[in-house]
Amino acid sequence: MTEHSGLSEVYRLLGEPQAGGVLVVADHASSRVPDDIALGIAPDLLREHIAVDIGVAGVAERMVRPGTAAFLANVSRLVCDFNRDPDAPGIFPETSDGYPIPGNVLSAAARAARLERFFDPYHTALAAMLEANPPALILSLHSFTPRLASDPAQTRPWQVGVLYNEDDRAARIAIPLLEAEGLVVGDQHPYSGKVLNATMNRHAEALGRPYLGIEIRQDQIGTDEGEALWAERLSAIAATVTLQLV
Repeated sequence: MTEHSGLSEVYRLLGEPQAGGVLVVADHASSRVPDDIALGIAPDLLREHIAVDIGVAGVAERMVRPGTAAFLANVSRLVCDFNRDPDAPGIFPETSDGYPIPGNVLSAAARAARLERFFDPYHTALAAMLEANPPALILSLHSFTPRLASDPAQTRPWQVGVLYNEDDRAARIAIPLLEAEGLVVGDQHPYSGKVLNATMNRHAEALGRPYLGIEIRQDQIGTDEGEALWAERLSAIAATVTLQLV
């Protein structure tokens, strides 16, 4: 595995982006909080789903190979949620799944400074990468918790969800492929891509680029074995989707 362009404060790029290849994008792949930012939460919460998409970094790293690169967030979603519009309240969440995040109660100036430091360079770098090496498919990779602390009675039976907004070209190909693996697949579950799709709206839908939004339930990828299984599964599905999109 080769890492290019060094380790940015806001993202990691693994592999070599290729025109006509696959780019995996993971907006919530890190739990890292810079030393000069105090969120005011218990340290163990940084290991929970409110801070990071558990398992996603391991899956993305294992997917990297010739023709597939990975662009991974390098700060926690609590520091900056890259999968939000810049004016969205939740971009610096003041609460998450019932937990207060006092360090995210920001003045207008502090909010602007954090956008400039994290959000802007992340999306500028991703836009430049996609422009320089237009992929055949963007794979937007997330994970979701089996159970919310704020709503423990809610059931989430789906092992994987496929999300999209208006462009469902890749989703319509991928859903039956995932179902053929014997999986319980959520079409627009546990969230709807018409509501939570900011990064793909910006970099894919707005420019007509094909993308596939994938949400894996975290207990599926909580071990090395699970990460490896899903990396191979998604690599194969991405290859099939790419061929059928052409």
